[in-house]
Amino acid sequence: MIRKVFCFSIFFIVTACDDTEATVKDSSIVKLSSSGICHDASSSSYERTKSFTPFSSLKNCLKAGGRLPKSQSSQYDKAETEAIEENRNFVSLYDRNDWPHWIDEDKDCQNTRHELLIATSKTRVTFKTDKGCLVISGSWYDPYSGRVIVDASALDLDHIVPLRFAHGHGGNVWTREKRQAFANDYDNLVFVDASLNRQKGAKGPDEWLPPNHRYRCTYIDSFMTVIEKYKLHLVPSETRIINKMQSACSKP
Repeated sequence: MIRKVFCFSIFFIVTACDDTEATVKDSSIVKLSSSGICHDASSSSYERTKSFTPFSSLKNCLKAGGRLPKSQSSQYDKAETEAIEENRNFVSLYDRNDWPHWIDEDKDCQNTRHELLIATSKTRVTFKTDKGCLVISGSWYDPYSGRVIVDASALDLDHIVPLRFAHGHGGNVWTREKRQAFANDYDNLVFVDASLNRQKGAKGPDEWLPPNHRYRCTYIDSFMTVIEKYKLHLVPSETRIINKMQSACSKP
């Protein structure tokens, strides 16, 4: 049985709070409101919910009898179904905003995407304005298709290990700082044809490989390098398929 204590908010409203780790200001907790709705930090009612019982995860809140806001119900059901089908534990819902990317770390007006466009172009790039912030053209080799692309807007900066994939394989428990580091790690980024990146979505190599066959083994190795670097956890079926692919790649 979870022991609870009573604490007072600044408005003198009595609030039930877990005395282990959770606090009212801790946005990592899930709030079970007095009306029985589970609000995580993505809920529009999260900050407005002052009287609540805290839980360490959305899953635990729902297990205790809570229910989701209507806006999240269908998304949660789909994610939970996918987790069951993939034989892995269901984790909190993925929110791309929790993974800050294309940051301008050195404050020179060029974010991660544009700095990499400059660094990887085979020719001198051109900018949208004289400020030199936004790249519009150059020459980039897309390893997914095997084509050269000159229009920067036709390129997506792909995460070899997709952010959503990382979230579902261990990244859900990372700090925001670690998620940002992952999302902007050059080892996990490659410019590719935008349509192929969207075709790939959040799939791993067991479900999707680049149409350029000559690049497939390199792609698998790059994917696994990032997985191992960040100690992400593949499910047995994923490991089995990828191991077979790597074995085939090692043959002359």
